[in-house]
Amino acid sequence: MICPLAEVEEVFVTPEGAVYQCSRKNCYFLDFAGNTTSFKINDFMSFKKQIDALDIEAMLSNAARSADFELIMPFRTERCFMLSVNDILVLREILDGAKFMILLNSEIKSCLRAADRYAVYA
Repeated sequence: MICPLAEVEEVFVTPEGAVYQCSRKNCYFLDFAGNTTSFKINDFMSFKKQIDALDIEAMLSNAARSADFELIMPFRTERCFMLSVNDILVLREILDGAKFMILLNSEIKSCLRAADRYAVYA
């Protein structure tokens, strides 16, 4: 559950999960599989890299039962993710969408600051 005192803004939402940003705590909240996990900014991006590095093709081609799931323990969280191939794909969609929106927001703010510097005042 997200802290009731936190001031969160929606970053990216799908029917399977969401990412929220808290400017007050300077972190991101990942809402996925019925749980909410808090990440510092760098840890969030590191977690995304971990998920992106998972080899789905190897999981699908391996006949061993142990290859059906991946266990991911993000840095500096109390959460452990037990992910199936489908979970990985869904989580990648959420994290990719969130990263895109974070970068887009940063680019828009940069353009607005540049436009403000060059604005002609009458």
